Amino acid sequence: MAIKLQNKRSAEFSMASMSDLVFLLLIFFILTSTLVAPNAINLLLPKSDSGKQLAARNIEVYIDADKNYYVNPKGQNAQPTPYDELLFVLQGVVETDDADQRTIILRADKSVPIEYVVAFYDVLNALNAGLEESQRYRLLLATEARS
Repeated sequence: MAIKLQNKRSAEFSMASMSDLVFLLLIFFILTSTLVAPNAINLLLPKSDSGKQLAARNIEVYIDADKNYYVNPKGQNAQPTPYDELLFVLQGVVETDDADQRTIILRADKSVPIEYVVAFYDVLNALNAGLEESQRYRLLLATEARS
């Protein structure tokens, strides 16, 4: 007489939990990739006690430690803009800007002398001279929060 086992073992694998895990990982990477700054110019920003966060980015200008200007840089391969061409580049960017808040965010390294920031402010004044009062740009200086 043959003895039969009451418990049969199954060689199947349930894929339901695996699809849940893949879905959660996908959501995690999508959310964290939006938090990473797409611009990869390394700057040490000055510290500030102001806790304001910028909701929308309009036009960004960077001044790195080597005193190079960058207008809306795209990644680490961004080319610096010479100071003489800065006004022309900004005028080209302004033509395509359709944001409600007309601001230019200046991100200057903390080692940059103030004269380079003032020189950019002169370029901004020349840019605003050709625009109507309601279309003029404001300058925001980006800082890092104190810890």
